[in-house]
Amino acid sequence: MISEKDLENISSAVSLADAYFSCRPEKPCVIAEDFFRGDAVNVQNEQNAPVPGAAQSDARTITAQTDTLQSPTAVQTVTRTDEPETNNETALQNIARKIAACNRCRLCGGRTNTVPGIGVPNPLVLVIGEGPGADEDAKGEPFVGKAGQLLDKMLAAINLSRHTNCFIANIVKCRPPNNRDPMPDEAEACRSFLDAQIGILKPRLILAVGRIAAQNILNTTTGINKLRGQFFEYRGIPLLPTYHPSALLRNEDLKRPAWEDLKKFRARLEEITGLSFSTPTQTQSGASTQNRNQN
Repeated sequence: MISEKDLENISSAVSLADAYFSCRPEKPCVIAEDFFRGDAVNVQNEQNAPVPGAAQSDARTITAQTDTLQSPTAVQTVTRTDEPETNNETALQNIARKIAACNRCRLCGGRTNTVPGIGVPNPLVLVIGEGPGADEDAKGEPFVGKAGQLLDKMLAAINLSRHTNCFIANIVKCRPPNNRDPMPDEAEACRSFLDAQIGILKPRLILAVGRIAAQNILNTTTGINKLRGQFFEYRGIPLLPTYHPSALLRNEDLKRPAWEDLKKFRARLEEITGLSFSTPTQTQSGASTQNRNQN
């Protein structure tokens, strides 16, 4: 249970996303642009990086970094212990071992490492991507390249992190050749692994990043432009599709709609958990805007 004192101690990582979208084109906001380049928010010290293929021992947590552009100085956490961690951790490790031995499809022949997923064993949020790229195949962890760095900062903007309250997985657990889209039979071969992970993790919400993830989970051919920003359900869990971080790196015009999606996701998460995921900066900005409108 979360005590009242713990709730009072909830604070949030300072996000620059609102500042980014409030900048006028004729007056570029360098600091906010740095947020999306990965320079402004230091999500987590690398010494806390998790072991590939296994869930971290952190419980379901909301973490706050009370700083602006400097390295994190003070971190406050609220830990949820409503679900056992040890059993989840063991179950996830068992799935990781089965994935490592899998030869159900052609992707096993070209892999360096399998990429089962990474994060905490009882997360608030499950993030589902497409599949491993070259960096992920080399390291055995999802989202470790430039797109992964951007994903970390997108999550940090709404007080989420793979190190504290998220788990990140992919539709396929092995890298497709030349980063091509996974074939339907490849995605189907991995589906039981993903469904087993979801059954163990029991996330409150799912964030599907990119067309491949959204279409496979929802069993649809509808494009991401039509799917994004809407809530669906998968196995009774609310799911929101949004753009893949790599799409934002290719096209900056997608940053605004992606941020709007994240704000919807944050609002639903707050509704479900009864906790606040808004940063002090965002709260103050909203209050200032309301005051200006009243005046």
